This record gives sequence, C-alpha cells and structure tokens, in this order.
Amino acid sequence: MSQASIGVGRRANARRAAAAPRAVISQSWDRVRGHGVDPDRGSQPGQLPAEEIEHRRRCSPLTEVVPLLRDALSSAAHSPSHMMIIADDEGRVLWRDGDLTTRGSADRIGITQGSSWLEETAGTNAIGTTLATGRPTEVHSAEHFVHALRWTNCAAAPLRDPRDGRLLGAVDVTGPAATAHPATLALVTAVARVAEGELRARHWASVDSLRSVAAPLLARIHGRAVVVDPHGWTAAVTGMPPLDRVALPSTPQAGQLWLPTLGMCALEPLPGGWLVRPGPVDGEGAGPPSRVVLDVSRARAWTVAVSGPAGRWEQQLSPRHAELLLVLALHRAGRTAAELACDLFGDPSRTVTVRAELSRLRRTLAGVLAHRPYRFADEVDVELLGPQRPADLLPHSAAPAVVTARRVAAPVVWGPSRPPTG
Repeated sequence: MSQASIGVGRRANARRAAAAPRAVISQSWDRVRGHGVDPDRGSQPGQLPAEEIEHRRRCSPLTEVVPLLRDALSSAAHSPSHMMIIADDEGRVLWRDGDLTTRGSADRIGITQGSSWLEETAGTNAIGTTLATGRPTEVHSAEHFVHALRWTNCAAAPLRDPRDGRLLGAVDVTGPAATAHPATLALVTAVARVAEGELRARHWASVDSLRSVAAPLLARIHGRAVVVDPHGWTAAVTGMPPLDRVALPSTPQAGQLWLPTLGMCALEPLPGGWLVRPGPVDGEGAGPPSRVVLDVSRARAWTVAVSGPAGRWEQQLSPRHAELLLVLALHRAGRTAAELACDLFGDPSRTVTVRAELSRLRRTLAGVLAHRPYRFADEVDVELLGPQRPADLLPHSAAPAVVTARRVAAPVVWGPSRPPTG
C-alpha cells in the first residue's frame, strides 16, 4: 500500500472518529459545556496553598498507599515525558511523580500540586471524568475538551475506601499522545485495585487491634453491647447475635442516638472506636424515624439522613444505593424487584441482584424501608434534594431510571409530596 493511501485512510479514520465520539466522552463534553468551561483556557479556581496540600495529605487514607502506587507505576511514571498523578476526591493534585523535564512541561499546562482537575474546572480529562463517573477512564488527545491538553493521553482509575465504599480520589498516568500505550489503562486500573487491597488489609489489622481492647471491656458488661471501629465495623460483641457492621452516622458523638437495626443506643468513645450499648436510657428518644432526606445534589458524594424523636442520623451512600433510593423516592407507591431491575439495569430478570442490594439497604435503614413492594415506609416523609441542573443527576449512572430522571426532574428541591414523575 502506498504512503498516499495510508494517509488517506488515516484521514478517513480520523473523520469517522470525530463524527462518533465514545459515549463516555460525549457525555463528559455535555457536562463540561453545562459548567461553562472555556475550551481555550479552562476554568481553574486557583491552586491550593502549600499548607492546605499538606493538611489534605495527612488526612487522606491515600497517604498509606502512595509508596505502593509509586513502586507499581514507577516504570510508567518515569518513562520519557510521562507522569503519575494522585488526586483527592475533589480533583486536587496531592502527589505527582516524573522527571524534571516532564514536571516542567506539566507546570506549563497547569498539572501542578494543588491544581484542580475536576471536569468543572479542567474539562474532560481522565482524572475529572473518572471522579464524575466512578469508573476507570482513558482520554485520548483531541477527546480533551481544553485545547492545551490535546497533545496528551491520560488514563486514570478511581480509588475507593474499602471500609465504606467512599471515593477517595484517583490515580493517573499522563504522557504524550504520540507515545500512548494500549495497556496503560489496564495497568493503572490493576494497580488501583492492589492499593485498595492494601487499604483493606490495614483496616482489618486495625479492627484486630481494637478487638484486643474490647475483649476485657465487654467481659465486665452485663447485657447487650458491641464495640465497633470509627466506620462501624464490629470488633467484638456480647449479649446479642454477631453482626458485621453497625451503621454509624457520618460524625458520631458520645451520648444517646437512634441507630438502624439497633434502635436507641448509648455511644461511648474508645481508643480507636466506639462502645455501643443498645437500649434507651430513662425512656428518652422513643419512637420510630419519621423523616428521610436523600441528597443526590452533588456529583460524587450522596447521603441519606434519617430523623425522628430520637434525633438525626446521616450516612454516605454507595453509587448503587444512591440509585436505588432515588428510584424509590421517585416512586412512593413502591416498585417490585422486577421493576427495579428494569430501572437499574434495563433487564427485569436481574431480580437476585436487586434483592441482595435491598437486603443490605434494609439492614442500614430498618424502620424506613418496607417491602412487598419495595418502598419507603408510608409514615415516613421523604425529601429529595436534586442538583441545580437535572443533567448533573448521578453522573456516574447509566441506569435507565436515572437517565429518564435527568430529562424530567425539576432543578430544585423535590419535596415529600411532589416527587417528579416518569
């Protein structure tokens, strides 16, 4: 084949690629346009000061696995003109590795420590799109929304906290588009899973350490009690059946409060955890929960808050549980397992998966969720907080019900008596 023919073929391929961008890129560009990002300059909010970067490093669980990520990705990060980047859940670059020349090139396009790489500020890029969707993402050359990034190829994978599923950030390898390797995304994804495994191992080691503190304490207690770590994972239990985890609020405090599955409890702080003693004191706080606030207004963090006579309790949601509760909030009359399978997967046969997820949710939200059909309990008021732009609703989700809600939902607070239909 002649060089001219090869050139014509390449141009034809380029035209076809431009005419049909990948779905993940097309959806990202739609979000970015909605945020008003300037394709010539981006919309950088300014770098974090050095002391804020150090504070975030100290507070992030990712600090524990930075050496692992550096070792595993050293070959990629130290290839000519390549760089490894670790960003937190707000898209801020906390660590970056690369040679001096590469760091200089990165400085010129804004990949500096403390800079923001969310889609809202830097347009479509691997870090920002991974944080928006919760999935590994590679962005090639002209798929970047901001022109200054189009000479690069970047591949990123999310990093989640195995204790609660919370998105901690993303790890990324960025280099020139001309030297992109087809295995980079697979490598970054595999290394991210290894890092999450290391976090999981460290977590169970800390639970074992707490168990040594809990055993002699529980031996002196008469009645029901359980010792949990700060995320609610059980270290030891007495006077009651074993349980894997207690659903603690996001910021537990000592005193009386209502907990799902356990009811009214007394919480006492321990080194590395909490002592939970079920049962109200002096009859305080009796009564079931009466109000639920489901907050899906943000792009990457969603919460459910339950309140009633016993007080208020709040917890972060996994992406799947956010989808499920959103559907139930939109359908107060309830949904069967088959209907939920259609809502989430477009496949009514996937009822086993739906029932398993609802079983996990009902362990957390006892007294709030009912079944036959699955629904919020009739006596509970439900308030749904949506994003200002309907198109920004759960951007990670491809669930048919969420896709429909993006088209019909009002960009305001959805109250308990007026959920959007569809």
